[in-house]
Amino acid sequence: MNRQAKIYVAGHTGMVGQAIVRRLRSEGYENLVLATRAELDLTDQRSVRDFVMTERPQYVVDSAARVGGIKANMSHPADFLYENLQIQNNLIWSAKDAAVQTFLFLGSSCIYPRACPQPMKEEYLMTGRPEPTNEAYAYAKIAGMKLCEYIHAEFGMNFISCMPTNIYGENDNFDPETSHVIPSLLSRIHQAKATGCSEVTIWGTGSSRREFLYVDDLADAVVWLLFNYTKKEFLNVGTGEDVSILELAEHIGKVVGYEGQFVFDHTKPDGMPRKLLDVTRLHELGWSHRIGLDEGLRRTYDWYLTHLVPSS
Repeated sequence: MNRQAKIYVAGHTGMVGQAIVRRLRSEGYENLVLATRAELDLTDQRSVRDFVMTERPQYVVDSAARVGGIKANMSHPADFLYENLQIQNNLIWSAKDAAVQTFLFLGSSCIYPRACPQPMKEEYLMTGRPEPTNEAYAYAKIAGMKLCEYIHAEFGMNFISCMPTNIYGENDNFDPETSHVIPSLLSRIHQAKATGCSEVTIWGTGSSRREFLYVDDLADAVVWLLFNYTKKEFLNVGTGEDVSILELAEHIGKVVGYEGQFVFDHTKPDGMPRKLLDVTRLHELGWSHRIGLDEGLRRTYDWYLTHLVPSS
């Protein structure tokens, strides 16, 4: 690959986008096109089109999205569907008209049906309805993935997609109103330890199972796919391993050094009973993750302590 290739990373200020930029720069790619939300409103069709047509990137990675945990998805489904459709449609179609060489769209494992066989294979997409607690986000991501697939088929352009599992790591969102499970649990368990609280209450039953991929591993996969993958079919990106929410809390408790109890609020939703990706296709192509859950949690906690916990 030409290290001078112009690459536009949409959503570069987010956790995933920052990791992708770090990975690209570590590989010697410095001709990066980056724009903050203040500089470019991705929901504005004309602004996005003008930007892409002016910059003319050879590669585009779409890591931009409105994201959030169960609470945020349930409280704002219209916002999640509208904003994500706007962002991805504007980026994908502008890139198509600008003859971008490769466009990589990042989806989400929530696209799979709630009652999906496990582990979830790519061919299980749209064999049933998504989990109701993140349905709006799922429909948006399905639409984006399908649009890339159709552009690939109709125009012969290398518009590809990957579907990551649950991502966590440095620069994660630790806002208690919108965060996903790992940053939410990590910050609350840390606070419980700091204040001497003897128990932490967690939504659901603790029995639902989730797969987690450290953000730097996802960035590695994204860069690998960007320069090596040319098929219209999307690929799952994950570890092929999962844990229950109770097990996750116990892992985080050990990393934080918390010795209290975990109490589960059964009146709150669990979400999907299980979400584990089948990553056979990606493994057969030669890519697999490197960072295990405990190491990833330690890295995330170290970042949290350094950046979000006031020094005494």
